[in-house]
Amino acid sequence: MAMVASDNAPLLAEVDMGTDSSAPTVRATVVQASTIFNDTPATLDKAERLLAEASGYGSQIVVFPEAFIGGYPRGTNFGVSIANRTAKGKEDFRKYHASAIDVPGPEVDRLAAMAGKYKVYLVMGAIERDGYTLYCTVLFFDSQGCFLGKHRKVVPTASERIIWGFGDGSTIPVFQTPIGKIGAAICWENKMPLLRTALYGKGIEIYCAPTADSRDVWQASMTHIALEGGCFVLSANQFCRRKDYPPPPEYVFSGIEEDLTPDSVVCAGGSVIISPSGTVLAGPNYEGEALISADLDLGEIAREKFAFDVVGHYSRPEVLSLVVRDHPATPVTYTSASVKTEGGLCITPVTIS
Repeated sequence: MAMVASDNAPLLAEVDMGTDSSAPTVRATVVQASTIFNDTPATLDKAERLLAEASGYGSQIVVFPEAFIGGYPRGTNFGVSIANRTAKGKEDFRKYHASAIDVPGPEVDRLAAMAGKYKVYLVMGAIERDGYTLYCTVLFFDSQGCFLGKHRKVVPTASERIIWGFGDGSTIPVFQTPIGKIGAAICWENKMPLLRTALYGKGIEIYCAPTADSRDVWQASMTHIALEGGCFVLSANQFCRRKDYPPPPEYVFSGIEEDLTPDSVVCAGGSVIISPSGTVLAGPNYEGEALISADLDLGEIAREKFAFDVVGHYSRPEVLSLVVRDHPATPVTYTSASVKTEGGLCITPVTIS
């Protein structure tokens, strides 16, 4: 395995898979890089630089980490304890809310323009703002610059639940594209067997797994999913040092701040690309920011599913089956186009979209 250097980040070259001319090959890149925290415009600029570089290497699909736009608030607790929220924690949330993006919105338009400019399929981790609730979301764009849709994390992990809402079954998409069927699950969602099965049921072929988990054991999960789903797994994580976050006391890594220096690694990456046979094609990288690339021989999907097709010939639907409630779950539903006051005065309805 060779390494190709660039001005900004190394590109880890792919394993030679011995492809044949009868099956299409797709060049994929996972981005391992940090957010510019509390500065969404600067993060978008960084995303475009990395996307341009990946495109220069011939990448057709580029996957960014979980919460790349808006930031993953690693180490902070937003001033929360049971039955109490501090004034500083509330202000921290206000800043985090301000760094999130509306979907659709101007930042989504810019990301779509990037995808079209560089002719790549773009899978981007972002913090989505919907009113005053935030969601950990993945955004999908095609190579023509069209926004395809989104996936909201269905279960935020542990203390993520104090800042992120829960996605519903209406945003578990798999998109049919000329380079394969693309979908995503975020971080520890990938440990949820039924969510994985919902994606397998839609025929996912390029399984994107943006994450914030840099532990060695994460690699076992990614390998298992590749084998279980008979799909390519593209897992992208941030590589962050303490200095990539605001300094204390503005931002504090709870319980460990005194042990950190500006160069301390607080997220070591581990981004990886794995084939349907479980072969690691590129990565994992724990060394720094990087563009990690591999050529995906899509013919390998059929070769591996010949032995094991989890929602096909290796399923037993008369014994075990899954029902996915894929309609939007909204807290308020209005059944009429107008609203009247108790006094009988008509009020012109206002549509809030």
